[in-house]
Amino acid sequence: MIVTVTLNAAVDRTLTVPNFQFGHRHRASNSLTSAGGKGINVARALKRLETPVIATGLAGGRAGDRIVEDLGLEGILSDFVRISDESRTSIAVVDPTAGALTEVYEWGPAVRPEELQMLSDKLHYLSRVASFVVFCGSLPRDVENDFYAQAIHDLTRRGIKCVLDCEGEPLRLGVEAEPYLVSPNQQEAESLVGQEFMDEEDFVMALDTIADLGARNVLITQETACFALVREERRVQRFRASIPRVEPIAPVGAGDVLLAGYLSGRFNGRSVGDALRTAVGCAAASVVELGAGRFDPREASRLADGVEVVELAAVEA
Repeated sequence: MIVTVTLNAAVDRTLTVPNFQFGHRHRASNSLTSAGGKGINVARALKRLETPVIATGLAGGRAGDRIVEDLGLEGILSDFVRISDESRTSIAVVDPTAGALTEVYEWGPAVRPEELQMLSDKLHYLSRVASFVVFCGSLPRDVENDFYAQAIHDLTRRGIKCVLDCEGEPLRLGVEAEPYLVSPNQQEAESLVGQEFMDEEDFVMALDTIADLGARNVLITQETACFALVREERRVQRFRASIPRVEPIAPVGAGDVLLAGYLSGRFNGRSVGDALRTAVGCAAASVVELGAGRFDPREASRLADGVEVVELAAVEA
């Protein structure tokens, strides 16, 4: 199965507020509260794709109870380490009239060393049945920036394919640990590479640069598109997968869904091209649904038929 790891799990509350303006009183036209955090979003999407998945990580307090309970209600297997401090709550305000999204994230709980050790022990146990272990999202307080890097080193030595999707210093250190796949969004990739991407050549350069830093495979995600570098059978290939623009309602979590779609395709033995079509189709279907990680699999399949996958040439030095 696929194991997702969310250290900074959250209770996510998404509010739909037409014509949202700062400093004014509003009444939400719709709301949704559910378990959240990038790894949980990936697990939710994998569940919708009928790919076996178990979600683990850290959960504490009443918010942690709610996270674990909500996952059970969604039929998502989970095995979280319970911690003493309270898990965070996150709020997203979606304004459908302006196509705007405003997000407010709490920092998250303080984590004790013994709680982190319990999580490491659990990862050793769960990885015995894992095809991929997917590390996602920010680190809570008192967790060192090299946590992902150390975990990737440990699991890779035992033949486990590790996937990393985070930002900042944990991303930089994690890439150097040589994960099987790293999946930053465009902004995160720009920060890692040290420049903005203006055209296709910039993305291809970024794929190669991130691979040179240590990642075996690279997926740079956008709302409804991606660039990929794939090493397979001693070959290195670069791809762009895209779809005509889909008018978004709530784009939050689209990159998580795209990653889940790609992993599902590869887990089920599909070609790189088919996996990328599935990934972009799922991401496109997710931006018209409220709530991260949610999409209609039938709509995703329909949209996948319209995804264009193009192999790209390397950029000459």
